[in-house]
Amino acid sequence: MKKWMVLAALGLSGCAQISNYDEAVKTPAPVELQGNWQTVGPQSKLISGQAMGSLIIGAEGDTLDCRQWQRVIAKPGKLTRLSDEWVNVTRQVRVMPITLENGELRYDGLRMRKVDQPTVECQQALEQVAKRPKEAVIQDIQPQIMEPVSVPAQK
Repeated sequence: MKKWMVLAALGLSGCAQISNYDEAVKTPAPVELQGNWQTVGPQSKLISGQAMGSLIIGAEGDTLDCRQWQRVIAKPGKLTRLSDEWVNVTRQVRVMPITLENGELRYDGLRMRKVDQPTVECQQALEQVAKRPKEAVIQDIQPQIMEPVSVPAQK
């Protein structure tokens, strides 16, 4: 009985499953989605009011979900179409819808706006993704907020 209810719920939801990252077809991004998207101000889906979320969408459909606060967590992925909507599929096989409304991108519970450049940390993450194409998560980038501050010696 439980199996039947779960199958019925999945069927009614209209969502197909992506169970393997390699099976998801990378789709070139439409011009309006291409670029660097970043959260503006505090958001409840982030761990702190100082945390920041970014989504980088390349023309060919490569993506990078980059979150930063006391550490940087960057998840490479790809853009694809699923059940008539744009989604980001990370290498961890997490599938998250992307919608664009009035110049704001809605993604994983976040509101984002287009910016000219990704943060320094996300740029570093992009470099690491190129060097480590099979890693599902890049977590060894030190955020600037955590770098030691040099204080001039007192005389």
